[in-house]
Amino acid sequence: MKKGQKVVLREKRLEDAAKDYAWRSDYELARLDAAPTLKISFMDFLASYADELRLPSPRRRRFAIETLDGMHIGNCMYYDIDDGKGQAELGIMIGERDYWDQGYGTDAITTLLEHIFNTTSLERIYLKTLEWNIRAQRCFEKCGFVPYKRVKRCNSNFIVMEIYRNSWQKGVHLDEGKQAD
Repeated sequence: MKKGQKVVLREKRLEDAAKDYAWRSDYELARLDAAPTLKISFMDFLASYADELRLPSPRRRRFAIETLDGMHIGNCMYYDIDDGKGQAELGIMIGERDYWDQGYGTDAITTLLEHIFNTTSLERIYLKTLEWNIRAQRCFEKCGFVPYKRVKRCNSNFIVMEIYRNSWQKGVHLDEGKQAD
């Protein structure tokens, strides 16, 4: 478990499957993630979910995001881990709308970056966010990510943002809710 100011990141569990299925079946959440909504049955999803928990990929680390009092509100991960290039892609979703715009996403990202840069040799973390998703871009910038290019994928325009270990270590990220000097 990794504890932030507002959230705890923990390993995924089979009990998370129902919420994950609901979130991935939600049109608005899928749209924010530039992903198709799930069309498979919950039982098929659950079987695949259990397999993934049993045989995790070495190129991906997934975490549940919980509030400090234990409510599962979303997920985050880093994936496409490339040790040779020293980089990985970051993804996050706060599925519980009651927790939007309250700093939970920022804290989850900051906590995840702290975990990555303190426990791996990765030097660069990047992400893609939809060009029109200004709320997400502001969150990522607060966490120290900087935009560096635009890409088009599946008829959507994205901004690719990145952060490097050295800028993280210099205090670009948030520290106890305040920007470091």
